Amino acid sequence: MSSTTPGNLPAETTAFVGRSTELADAQRLLDGNRLVTVVGPGGVGKSRLGLRAAARAASRLNDGAWVVECSPVSDPALLEHAVTEALRLTDGTTRPPVDVLVEHLRERELLLLLDGFEHLVDAAAALVARLLAAAPRLRVLATGRQPLGVAGEHLLHVPPLPADSPDAQVVQLFVQRAAAVVPGFRLTAGNAEAVAALCRRLDGIPLALELAAGRLRVLSVEQITERLDDRFRILTGGSRSALPRHQTMRTAVGWSHELCSPAERLLWARVSVFAGGFDLDAAEYVCGGTGLPADEVLDVLSELVAKSIVLRDEEHGHGVRYRLLDTLREYGARWLRDTGDEDRIRRRHRDWYLGLATWGEIEWFSARQAQTSERTHRAHANLRAALDYCLTEPGEEQLALFLAGTLWYFWVGCGHLSEGRHWLDRALALSGEPTEARAKALWVTGYMATLQGDLARARPALEECRRQALETGDDRALAYAVHRQGCAALIGDDLPRAAELFEEALWHYEKLGELNSNVVMAMFELGLAMIFQGETESGELWMAKVRGVCEEFGEQWAYAYGMFAVAYSDWLGGELRAARGHARECVRLSHGFRDLVGVVLGIEVLALLATEPGEDGAAGDLREARLLQGAAHSIWRSVGIPLFGSSTFNAAHETCEARVLAGLAETEAAESFRQGTLLDLDAAVTRALHSAEPGGPAAGGGLPGPRPVPTSPRSPAPADA
Repeated sequence: MSSTTPGNLPAETTAFVGRSTELADAQRLLDGNRLVTVVGPGGVGKSRLGLRAAARAASRLNDGAWVVECSPVSDPALLEHAVTEALRLTDGTTRPPVDVLVEHLRERELLLLLDGFEHLVDAAAALVARLLAAAPRLRVLATGRQPLGVAGEHLLHVPPLPADSPDAQVVQLFVQRAAAVVPGFRLTAGNAEAVAALCRRLDGIPLALELAAGRLRVLSVEQITERLDDRFRILTGGSRSALPRHQTMRTAVGWSHELCSPAERLLWARVSVFAGGFDLDAAEYVCGGTGLPADEVLDVLSELVAKSIVLRDEEHGHGVRYRLLDTLREYGARWLRDTGDEDRIRRRHRDWYLGLATWGEIEWFSARQAQTSERTHRAHANLRAALDYCLTEPGEEQLALFLAGTLWYFWVGCGHLSEGRHWLDRALALSGEPTEARAKALWVTGYMATLQGDLARARPALEECRRQALETGDDRALAYAVHRQGCAALIGDDLPRAAELFEEALWHYEKLGELNSNVVMAMFELGLAMIFQGETESGELWMAKVRGVCEEFGEQWAYAYGMFAVAYSDWLGGELRAARGHARECVRLSHGFRDLVGVVLGIEVLALLATEPGEDGAAGDLREARLLQGAAHSIWRSVGIPLFGSSTFNAAHETCEARVLAGLAETEAAESFRQGTLLDLDAAVTRALHSAEPGGPAAGGGLPGPRPVPTSPRSPAPADA
């Protein structure tokens, strides 16, 4: 896909061979219809055709084409979350994800490609029907082994490639794949008939051909054909004509399986537990053990890659990852069940991703915070699989609570509040035993509900956590419960109580020796409560402490919130140039983490600053201020209640609005606001970062140095936390 075309379609790594007729049919159907489903047997090339058709359609649609990989999603309830994630939507509200999708798609012109939906057919059908009814310019292209069964659906059946002559397209495909395995392989007068015969024997099914090509390192084309003939006779009692095409695929996969060494078969079965992609470290831990030492996994995995059973993907900046095609994963999963080792491997899979989450929580408070965010994002599908295992396997309830709670940094810091609530609510409903894991799940739930403006859920959860902590002597849970009760008081406009709770929480944290991003956020929140109450100098001292801790440890997520508070304090003190720089930095850093709360708080401050005069005395730009407020309004809808429903947080917004409405005609203000609401998140952030006064500090670059704060305060300095 062109870099200028919206969308998330992956670049093709191998040439697209054949299917010109089907591709033209897909284009024709998409031009005239809003729902097209590509159907066909496993391995026939539906996904490749769908991606190529989507890429062609993207350039004709204002909002491009977007693919949703359905195969890693095992829980139908998470399909809507997967679609929002594929569309790069961040929604932290309590709204159902389908409502978020409807709102986003209602006015957009784009193509949504649902790839591999067959195991989620009921959920996919319901979602597609809802979206098409609500979004008149939406088109859906789906690929699967059966129709969706939705009104208005047009089917495109994908047959195997014709293999009736040596110059058929399927022969070209085989030769191309063979050349990747055996450099220099080409079609000659001596092998043309043998290649054509092999392609006919495999019914022109692309995946079967790829598997056969992978054997050319050790077998000739004639030997492959001969061995396949033996397999077909065993399966059909000698009647080749009785063999249906889906049996051909199963035969090709089974034959490839038989030709694998015992270690290769074992690894094939074990890697089937991964949802989506995985890396070598994960494979060595999960799949190593009895019959396959961990230090041999790499060599065996390399053999499976060479045989086209496992696909190798190299991600720029992230190293090599691996994945199985759905058909091959299904085969491996059946084999794993037959070995009787499935539960042990699934537990090891769970343990690996539990470890990844635990290490991620630790590394979140470090200079590797951005890499931690990206690593957790890449593991998202496997984390879902691990959570699902914990929630469905008897006796795993405490680990479900622990894993869902440990991922707070991902749910909160990386824009997955809604999904995080989904997992935590399920886990909390399973077990009421007063354990440390339950306490953690309670305070994380209360924290996320507070950010969503859902105090009706936040307060009971936090109070239960506090009460349990006192009864069980869990001082750490008590600190977190008190801290997050302070957050609820802050957005509930009880500033003195909020400050009291934050101070109590920081006392507990200091006593425990606790120092992490949550502790830094408590410092920020205490300082903000003081600034809101007019105690600016004390508040700025806390912001200086936030800055110092963040610079020492390389923390940027909590630092972004500190920049919001400093920008607000700068505005109160009339230091507008500094305020603009700090507000932009808040927006830039928060956007990097997909944290909408930080983004929109920064944009609100920049809107207010746009009403202020420039350094040259020029009047503020009221139209730009109102446009930014319009953009913030749209983002708030993906966060929760605008400005948390808090009159304290809303004060600056109201000041900005009053200035705009006093200086602009009502129609001008309304049009500027409307233009802002039309900006998507990336466009809104770009506009905000470039809307500041010309000549101001440039956005970007590491952790910038905010303006110095007083070191000789007129009020008592805060105690070390």
